[in-house]
Amino acid sequence: MSITRQKAIESAIGYHESDTATVKESHVEEYFGCNVFGIDRMRQRLPKTVFRKLQKTIENGEPLDESVADAVAQAMSQWAMERGATHYAHVFYPLTGLTAEKHDSFYDPDYHGHLIANFSGKELIQGEPDASSFPSGGIRATFEARGYTAWDVTSPAYLIEGKNGLTLCIPTAFCSWTGDALDMKVPLLRSMQALNKQALRVLKCFGHENPGLITASAGPEQEYFLIDRSFYYARPDLLSAGRTLFGAHPPKGQELDDQYFGAIPERVLAFMQEVDVELYKLGVPVKTRHNEVAPGQYEIAPVFENANLATDHQYLIMQTLQRIAPKYNLACLLHEKPFDGINGSGKHVNWSLGSGKLGNLLKPGDTPQENMQFLVFCAAVIRAVNLHPQMLRASVAHAGNDHRLGANEAPPAIISIFLGAELTNVFEQIAFGSKATSKKKDVLNVGVDTLPKLPKDATDRNRTSPFAFTGNRFEFRAVGSSQTIAKPLLILNTIVAESLDYVATELEKAPKDPKKFNATVQKLLQKIIRENGRIIFNGDNYTKEWLSEASQRGLAVATSTPEALKQMETPETYDIFGKYGVLSERELSSRFEIYREKYIKDLMIEARLCVSMARTMIFAAGVKYQHILAQTAAELNALGKNTCTTTLDEIDEILANLQKAMLNLEEVIKMPSNLSLEQQCGYIVATIIPVMNELRTYADALEHVCADELWPLPTYQEMLFIR
Repeated sequence: MSITRQKAIESAIGYHESDTATVKESHVEEYFGCNVFGIDRMRQRLPKTVFRKLQKTIENGEPLDESVADAVAQAMSQWAMERGATHYAHVFYPLTGLTAEKHDSFYDPDYHGHLIANFSGKELIQGEPDASSFPSGGIRATFEARGYTAWDVTSPAYLIEGKNGLTLCIPTAFCSWTGDALDMKVPLLRSMQALNKQALRVLKCFGHENPGLITASAGPEQEYFLIDRSFYYARPDLLSAGRTLFGAHPPKGQELDDQYFGAIPERVLAFMQEVDVELYKLGVPVKTRHNEVAPGQYEIAPVFENANLATDHQYLIMQTLQRIAPKYNLACLLHEKPFDGINGSGKHVNWSLGSGKLGNLLKPGDTPQENMQFLVFCAAVIRAVNLHPQMLRASVAHAGNDHRLGANEAPPAIISIFLGAELTNVFEQIAFGSKATSKKKDVLNVGVDTLPKLPKDATDRNRTSPFAFTGNRFEFRAVGSSQTIAKPLLILNTIVAESLDYVATELEKAPKDPKKFNATVQKLLQKIIRENGRIIFNGDNYTKEWLSEASQRGLAVATSTPEALKQMETPETYDIFGKYGVLSERELSSRFEIYREKYIKDLMIEARLCVSMARTMIFAAGVKYQHILAQTAAELNALGKNTCTTTLDEIDEILANLQKAMLNLEEVIKMPSNLSLEQQCGYIVATIIPVMNELRTYADALEHVCADELWPLPTYQEMLFIR
């Protein structure tokens, strides 16, 4: 065994629980939100008039009264400094897909050489980080550096506890000097504003004069892998690409289904408990933790929140997972496919909409066929997804997710909707003019007297569907584990806003008489389902038959990120984003450029890593073993024996093919310089990726026959099963 692997294994085996501090989860209610400057803390510390103005913006979506800024800044900074904070940071979300922050001190020197605390409303409302080094997609030239961060009052400030102190973090939007959005928060907030406007029009048709602010809500489920940190640092591919570019399948993977919901390993549970505590302090309502399907894979999930806040909290969840992991000598892997041959990681985003007054607008009630309002909103979502599937598909398109979608472990790269038998039955009966009925709720009796009878859901779940109705919400299951949820949310909000606009326009023409209005609703539902029913599929999305049927239905398939982006980049897409003020033509064009650039950079990093690792580690180990076998064969041949020549022949063939693929990859990564971004993406898909896959095939074959003591990389068996 190589020295690197041996030390990594020794470190992993040598870990002791006593190496980390003990964290208590008791009395959560005492510290939940203790590091958040939220509504309750604002109520306590702000003048009543200031608090009421702020509350109207947060809860009702009214314009921010900037006159409150100084009072809020004073109260917020005083609270933070009482806790020991010396700096504040405007936290923003550039188009890198990660968070960014610039730290500034609360303190300024006076004329006498002393420090005085100074944090004004102006500093709260606006920051000015350098915008030139963030992706802009051609909106700004490199020398045009000015960018602004703007305080997002709807997402509360919070304190991050570092090893040597605390920092006040203020969620902000990020835009250029020209006013163009350079982040995900601005278009997300715009999409929520558009959704609210159109939903209110529909609700007014149903007689709701003051239903309150209608917001999208989200509850993202985060999947991730944990491996010992020693293995992570012994793998250049994990370190630089986030996934293993090489690695033979181990004798045991996930075949036994013994990982899913199994007992959580002690070290992992200790890690999870500390993650929960840190997130509770930040007001993140995490609810669930468990083992996932693949060995070494886990999940954490919060409950529903306002979509904007849920997005900010999702960033905090990812950051906290990766920040806490090293304390337990673990590495948290958020890549969609860190290991080949076992399930990858997604981020199922549960989406709904509603208000504090009306509750969840996608809640069917006991008799959905009689709940016209629910059916209208549900039908609007069906129409939105059917008319704009390419936009939803592109919202989850990036290099990491290409390894996961359509691989019989995640939804296919074809967008469809699962409604379940009961709701499908209701819509079909409406569509074809018959009276809609619903099934009586059954009780599940498992045949054991001592066990309670369980209320049976009206329909089963469908884990193969990319977009499934799950009782009172839609679950978008195609979102990748590493990506921000802002992108799929803003697209979903926008296309549903367009659909609600269509619905409202039709209903506003309806007579006020209840019977005539109901008849208008009935006809509208019939029209929507008849024209958009092709998107509904309740079967197994993994089958070959579905691929054929989806093609017959006219549903688009996009198996790669470049293909998905190309399908989305249409005049219709520009029109819908422009019409609802979510993204201007300039902003949207810049994003297509940024996404393509990111894809190219990700794949070129991987390709260069493949060459480097293959040449300096894998090929070198194979040649060393070849030399040993050749020496042994020569010695045995001198004795009249030839017992190892078969293995030597096998090694010779693998190394020859490996070297050929390696040289081929070195050549093809020299991409022609005159290609456009779209052409570069196409070149990578058609030329570079196949050679990378071929190189991996030979490298993994070599791992199966090379002497274990010579193999330089931690193996799948070691990384996935030594915890």
